[in-house]
Amino acid sequence: MNAAILRGRRHLAIEQVPEAPLQPGEVRVRIHTALTCGTDLKVWERGYHARMLQVPCPFGHEFAGVISEVHPQVSGWVAGERVVAANSAPCGVCDCCRRGQENLCDDLVFLNGAYAESIVIPARIAAHNLLRLNPDTGFRDAALVEPLACVVQGLSDLRIGPGENLLVIGTGPVGLMAAVLARDLGAQVTLAGRGAQRVASARALGFHDIVDVSGKDDVEWAIKSSREQARFDAVFEAVGSPAVWSACVRLVRKGGRVNWFGGCPSDTSVQLDTGLIHYSSLTLLASFHHTPRTVRRALQYIEDGVIRADDFVNAEVPLSQLPSTFEAMAEGNTAIKTAVDVRS
Repeated sequence: MNAAILRGRRHLAIEQVPEAPLQPGEVRVRIHTALTCGTDLKVWERGYHARMLQVPCPFGHEFAGVISEVHPQVSGWVAGERVVAANSAPCGVCDCCRRGQENLCDDLVFLNGAYAESIVIPARIAAHNLLRLNPDTGFRDAALVEPLACVVQGLSDLRIGPGENLLVIGTGPVGLMAAVLARDLGAQVTLAGRGAQRVASARALGFHDIVDVSGKDDVEWAIKSSREQARFDAVFEAVGSPAVWSACVRLVRKGGRVNWFGGCPSDTSVQLDTGLIHYSSLTLLASFHHTPRTVRRALQYIEDGVIRADDFVNAEVPLSQLPSTFEAMAEGNTAIKTAVDVRS
């Protein structure tokens, strides 16, 4: 079958690889839709990810498809079922799992290989994070489950409630998904982001309180200068910039909350005003990954029509063009998410 293999920094190759035989507990899924992801872009640029993969290896982790083969020892699944899988599953027995923090599991099993004609679902993921789709759920919609589950985790950690004023910094897919879910929870959302097409995408989603920070290095100044009241109940940072992390604590009200959701580059640090944090009694947190609960909640949002692929997937490429697509993403292409046709 054809598959994208990550071989090192900025080195992605489309190769013919054999389909691996199934081991006990595993199922094979014929992929119908795979989606690009900002995390994949970071891994491609760096050539590694300490926890998720070791090169050379199959690449990609957002997908949905149809079960094509089931190991004889697997019960509960049959060929022909339409499914989506998360890209990991927790062990269920470590200290973090016992505390209900499965996203921090000491032994997460990760899955990569979505940019291919088929993928083998490891036994633990098949048992805990492989989900059936409703008959009318589109594969593109379902493929959004993994990033959306992370956003669900982040908003749950932030404890967003009805009537609160939330600032979302970042108009990429994560920021836009966070804005849509927060609005569904009853929050008043202000978005700050850059790029004409992404700002236009936010407007198309029905958001009007948008600060375009294109060409502005000081995000805090851009937000404060655009409105009389620039103190928010909570801030959801979806950029991954140390400078923006620092600005967040100056954009939230006394007693407010900040979620530094966007992961910053390795070996970076942040300067914070300790007096402001202490005397304003701020709650500062950072969310990572997802849990089986948030994976299922994400699929429910999708099947309820709150999150739709049409709002987030605005480009499509054949698998053969995936290496050049990552080059374009690194140059700052305007696509929010790109669907990959793994059969061409």
